[in-house]
Amino acid sequence: EQAYKLVDNMDQTAIHFTLNGYLVHKDSDEGRRQSIRSSTEAEKASVEEEEPPVEASAEATEETETKDEEPTEDAEAAGKGEEAQTAEAAEEAEAAKAAEAGEAEEPPPPKVPEKKLANQFNFIQRGSATYHYPLREKGYQTDPAPFETFSENVNQWYIYDAYMEELERIEKAKEKEKAKPVSVKKEDKKTGRKLSYVEPPHVDSLSKVAKAAKIAERMVNLNTFDDIAQDFKYFEDASDEFRGQEGTLLPLWKFQYEKTKKLAVTAISWNPKYKDLFAVGYGSYDFMKQGHGMLLLYTLKNPSFPEYSFSSESGVMCLDFHSDHPYLLAVGFYDGNVAIYNLKKASSQPSYKSTAKSGKHTEPVWQVKWQKDDMDSNSNFFSVSSDGRIVSWTLVKNELVHMDVIKLSADGTTMQGPEGLQLQTFGSGTSFDFHKKIDYLFLVGTEEGKIYKCSKSYSSQFLDVFDAHHMAVDSISWNPFHLKVFISCSSDWTVKIWDHTIKTPMFVYDLGTAVGDVAWSPYSSTVFAAVTIDGQAHVFDLNVNKLEPLCTQLVVTRKKNKTTHIQFNPVYPIIIVGDERGLIVCLKLSPNLRKMPKEKKGQEVKKGPEVEIAKLEKLLSLVREPGNKE
Repeated sequence: EQAYKLVDNMDQTAIHFTLNGYLVHKDSDEGRRQSIRSSTEAEKASVEEEEPPVEASAEATEETETKDEEPTEDAEAAGKGEEAQTAEAAEEAEAAKAAEAGEAEEPPPPKVPEKKLANQFNFIQRGSATYHYPLREKGYQTDPAPFETFSENVNQWYIYDAYMEELERIEKAKEKEKAKPVSVKKEDKKTGRKLSYVEPPHVDSLSKVAKAAKIAERMVNLNTFDDIAQDFKYFEDASDEFRGQEGTLLPLWKFQYEKTKKLAVTAISWNPKYKDLFAVGYGSYDFMKQGHGMLLLYTLKNPSFPEYSFSSESGVMCLDFHSDHPYLLAVGFYDGNVAIYNLKKASSQPSYKSTAKSGKHTEPVWQVKWQKDDMDSNSNFFSVSSDGRIVSWTLVKNELVHMDVIKLSADGTTMQGPEGLQLQTFGSGTSFDFHKKIDYLFLVGTEEGKIYKCSKSYSSQFLDVFDAHHMAVDSISWNPFHLKVFISCSSDWTVKIWDHTIKTPMFVYDLGTAVGDVAWSPYSSTVFAAVTIDGQAHVFDLNVNKLEPLCTQLVVTRKKNKTTHIQFNPVYPIIIVGDERGLIVCLKLSPNLRKMPKEKKGQEVKKGPEVEIAKLEKLLSLVREPGNKE
């Protein structure tokens, strides 16, 4: 607030001793009076020593002097009374003088000159000049260094031997550095036996306080953003009662990092174990602006700084947490590589990464998804890329082994190559999702706008093809409750809800501009949210309104800023939205956006997945054609 604040007396202060000063400044009025008084007293003493009878005259002079010396302000204030006093004093003095003249005509005592008080703020400036030595130049002339010409023939063996010697030397040096930890004998006091234990190597002093510092930082942040934390925990928008069906999104924390301001948010994923932890991938969707990428992990407990941060040479395009091992994070990059980061290891590099040798993609990896561990209990995940390949990556003996599952072929499109060769063109996959219950079933969205229903078992055939959109399918995901329903969104402005057994969409929503991402809610089978590139978030609940969104709200702070991704938290009623400027906004859903069925008197409200499935099934039965009920 840029102001000094008054601090009240604390309870714990105890004053043991106080003393008021009595010093007076010499130049003040009181100081002058005192100096005059002291000088006149000195005079009086000297006069008394010389001749004792003359007392009245000394007193009079003293009195007149003090009266003269009194400041003008006092004189004005005193007024006429004082003038009378001075007159009386003068008469007394004259009478005294007359008596004095009568008794003995002696000259009056000489006045002691008043001491002049020195100005306390006088100071003197002194300067002195130092002697400057004249510059002198010195120079030396030396003989040129002798040189010699020599030559020698070198063959390949000689070079090889020299290299081998150098390598041996380096290896020996490394072995020396890896000194074995010292085993120390420690005596057990109780038993008297000597125990040997391994003394740990020297630990960095920072690591000792790292945990305490992290907790302190979180506490400070919790105090700083206390109002947001209170809103997150307790605030329920009361105005929803007057809005009818509509709801709102309340902005909570903003997550921003200095190094990611010029990068776009390309992927968001919540951790399956720690519900306040989420990972964010940063890169760029613009082909011309490709550069480095970042992978950050934030927690809701500390919005000011990421918990983990990893930098990469290529932009991060997608990421996914392993559901059983929440410390494993699969990441896909713009250059076609995939990697696995292990958060348990304190390393800035991924634990495993694909290479050109080990079958990396030739185009950007648009999505990665972990699968259940295979028969040999090896972790594995799938990736989809614009090069038309869907690849399964398995972690075998600390390396990534790849296997092409499907090559997407663009229907009937063969290019005419040189000399009449027929070249097959591949469809480019942009997104995919695996069925929640049927392991082998998955959907792939492509740049052409088609959605393929595929099986892990058939690598050449598709189970089905949906002509879904006119432009690239940006996101596709199965409903978490209903086993037949999935949702897709595209840059052709539409969000479509499908039943995978029917070729036509059940619901189509036109949002008026390109849709970046869509996500089902974890708490209701009929609620989903989408973000469009004009910076708006749309939340729908089909159970309440099948035609319009319950909430359409601008979630970016600047104009021309596009929102790219949206995710629901698996537990709390919040969503996080990422945009093109690297900013993540956390928003709380108002009560109207998460309505549960009302409890009726005497009836128990059924809850659980069966109710959610029935709720969506009821809606779908209204839309399906009568002949297709099965």
